[in-house]
Amino acid sequence: MVNLMVLTFDCLLEFTLLEMANKERAGAEIVYGSEECYKHSIELLEELGFPKGVLPLQDLVECGRVRESGFVWMKQKAPYEHFFEGTNTRVSYAVEVTGYVEKFKMKKMTGIKSRQMMLWVPVTEMSIEDPKGKKILFKTPMGIGKSFPITAFMTQEEQQKLLLLQEEEQNEGN
Repeated sequence: MVNLMVLTFDCLLEFTLLEMANKERAGAEIVYGSEECYKHSIELLEELGFPKGVLPLQDLVECGRVRESGFVWMKQKAPYEHFFEGTNTRVSYAVEVTGYVEKFKMKKMTGIKSRQMMLWVPVTEMSIEDPKGKKILFKTPMGIGKSFPITAFMTQEEQQKLLLLQEEEQNEGN
């Protein structure tokens, strides 16, 4: 009898969470397929002011955005781990990564963990406090944060554009 009650409670909880997720996604723009999702995620990062390499998700199958609330999600075929050489950090991405977005900020994130001293620590927020400061701040659920240079998350294309821009600025100064 107790097992049946636990099973019923678990089913009810799962149903409630699913219903909440469905409400959260109501009115969403949704795209499917690897190419469309990649394009959608890159456009989102650019719109928010983040470098393209900050969310290096693989084999995306679904991406969605609710503009009214800022809620976004990206689903991959399988979990993925990535090593950022520029920060010497290993990051794990779950099958689904979610968050709420606004210019220069992604908050209430789920599905991302960073390896810190033998522990996997959830990352729940990333922001660019001062776009000219050229740093991204990542925060844990406890509010503890760590900043890294934006360049550590830039694609090769973005790094080349930055170098050209810096050269042009230097030439104009001469």
